[in-house]
Amino acid sequence: MSVSRARPASALILATALAAVGLGPAASPALAANVPVGSGSYSDSRPAGTSGPTTNTGTPVTPKVTEAARDQPLPTNDWWSSLAFQRYGDNPYSTPMYGHPLTYQATAGGLEVGYPTTPAIVGDGRQYEYAHKADLTLGLTGLNSPDTKADAWSDWTVTPYWSDGARTLRATIGHGLPFVYAKGSGGDARITTAAAPDVFADDGNVLGITVAGHHYALFAPSGSDWAVSGSTVTAGLGGADYFSLAVLPSTDALATYRKYAYSFVTGSKVSWSAEGGTVRATYSLTTEPQEGTETGTLQALYRHQWLNTTDALTPYTYVSPRGTMKVRESASFTTSQASSGVLPALPKSSGVDQARLKGYLDEVAGAADPFSGATDTYWTGKALGRLAQLVPMADQIGESATRDKLLGLLKSRLEEWFTAGGASEFSYDKDWKTLTGYPASYGSDTELNDHHFHYSYYVYAAAIVAQYDQQWAADSAWGGMVKTLIRDAANPSRTDTAFPFLRGFDVYAGHSWASGHQGFAAGNNQESSSESTNLSAALVLWGSATGDAELRDLGSYLLATESEAIAQYWFDADEEVFPSSFGHDTAGMVWGSGAAYSTWWTANPEEIHGINVLPVTGGSLHLAREKAAIQRNLAELERENGGPAVEWRDILWEFEALADPAGAKAKWDAGNAGYTPEAGESKAHTYHWIATLDALGAPDATVTGSVPASAVFSKGGVRTYAAHNFESAARTVTFSDGTTLDVPARSTATK
Repeated sequence: MSVSRARPASALILATALAAVGLGPAASPALAANVPVGSGSYSDSRPAGTSGPTTNTGTPVTPKVTEAARDQPLPTNDWWSSLAFQRYGDNPYSTPMYGHPLTYQATAGGLEVGYPTTPAIVGDGRQYEYAHKADLTLGLTGLNSPDTKADAWSDWTVTPYWSDGARTLRATIGHGLPFVYAKGSGGDARITTAAAPDVFADDGNVLGITVAGHHYALFAPSGSDWAVSGSTVTAGLGGADYFSLAVLPSTDALATYRKYAYSFVTGSKVSWSAEGGTVRATYSLTTEPQEGTETGTLQALYRHQWLNTTDALTPYTYVSPRGTMKVRESASFTTSQASSGVLPALPKSSGVDQARLKGYLDEVAGAADPFSGATDTYWTGKALGRLAQLVPMADQIGESATRDKLLGLLKSRLEEWFTAGGASEFSYDKDWKTLTGYPASYGSDTELNDHHFHYSYYVYAAAIVAQYDQQWAADSAWGGMVKTLIRDAANPSRTDTAFPFLRGFDVYAGHSWASGHQGFAAGNNQESSSESTNLSAALVLWGSATGDAELRDLGSYLLATESEAIAQYWFDADEEVFPSSFGHDTAGMVWGSGAAYSTWWTANPEEIHGINVLPVTGGSLHLAREKAAIQRNLAELERENGGPAVEWRDILWEFEALADPAGAKAKWDAGNAGYTPEAGESKAHTYHWIATLDALGAPDATVTGSVPASAVFSKGGVRTYAAHNFESAARTVTFSDGTTLDVPARSTATK
């Protein structure tokens, strides 16, 4: 059976909606113009007949934010995006938002708060979820707001806002925050519980209650008193405007949590460095005391964070869909990880028959249509990635004419997209502060889905071009448009007024989100984690090739962080995250509420397993860190598939080669004559990948190099060290085991 590859994040819902309503008319400004960027340009209005963000019925929407936040670039594709992107006309509040350990949903009366601790297995056993269920609702007496808006946000916190004319409420929530910090006016603090609460502690303005088996502490201003009447708990605020609540890991934690109840979190910020093969990141909260002088706080770390920190942790823990969260008593913590090496291509080896590789390369370069009819952003991107991977391989074997032909194809197609006014272009939406490619695909326009997936291929292809033609990549030429795409998908700047900081990458969750609006009961989702890391790897290569250390180091931070998240939350590498009742060793999709053994477009196991591998590039080497997980993953594939892969066999052979090159080589030798490459693959690349790893051995993640473009391979106890030097002078790369490698200018060397 042949399956047409579709994109994640709402693809199924989108297809139904588009069939029903069409794309709708363009809402273009009266005076449209093209905005020049170096040799390229983008438009400031959408092409005729296309659409920007809409509701599910096709009605155009603008960001749902307060006046105070009106001019701030909105980070769509976040865990809380439904607050600001109203996907459904009948819900002006939000869909469930998964902060972890708490879950939330905005309603007319305030903020539902839950702490799901028991997973449900749904979807015929294919999905586990800790679904949002309200234990209580935080609000004000009489509050009946017509909507909820986003009032403020930071790297992993957000402040929803309610107003009904007489009362206003703001509540700051976030990843890892056991507290909800509320500020209200016009009414008493009101907590409505799902059932009559059991009171386990009562000290006037501090109340401990148990609801649905979960323990909460309520904190009102000093001098006030909580009153319990059935399932309603109220407290007057007096002359103050603040109150808070916390979910407690146990009742005996009340004294510790009380200490920080009035130290309100006002912001969150990550900072990172990538140097000498190590990526360090510090996650910091800013606080403001509402009474007293305490400015510390408590925060719960995800598994991918506490595995990589040496900072002190308390004995307190929480349940979450990502496994156990551990509590730190501090406003900051720091993680440290080995960087994940990225190579423009696997190095030259004796395992590759050059004549055979030339034949495969000629097939691609000589095709009547090397882009296979692609017109939209996603499929064009796939084709760009496919061709870009072949350029360094042609160079390796001295096929300079083929190399230059491929580079010409890449430049020509990139320049088409990077020039406004043609059949394909990028268009800027000033309301949403986003750059969308048209023709769009899979909701990249109407839902702002998947920009990081689509644009990863453009940046990757541009990075390969930059490796060979620095003039083309200059800001004054075509590099300016590459950087504009990067600003949309992964902007490192918090002061850029045109694009948000790191649109799709959730720095605390450790991975990206695919849906622009997050409008699902299960929260946000990401299917193809590997297309997300394709952008990170592309940033490493682009930054290295153009001398942009900021973008290079951003790529290293994103890749190292998401690599750990993928290992834990998609592949359950330590077998400590997935519930035992789930019955799967891998997830095709991660949701805010859990994970699923599925894709958006098919239940075929080959795609479920392969979608978090493709595209296979020199940025895929990080997957080799968890070789046992790869073996479990592929064993499950064959169980679910009823035998070896048939459709995406090349992707899965390449995946196997990261753990067992000889096994992958045997499969390639037996089956290479009779298969059709996956749309982003070619026989040239698959042959080169498998034959090279068979010769050099699987990647050895226990040794790292002092530059991002480096890797180590190991076979039979013998290590091969590889590094690429993008600079104009020779340099020495030092590896963590003390080995040094001299690399000539603008070349790859091995030892």
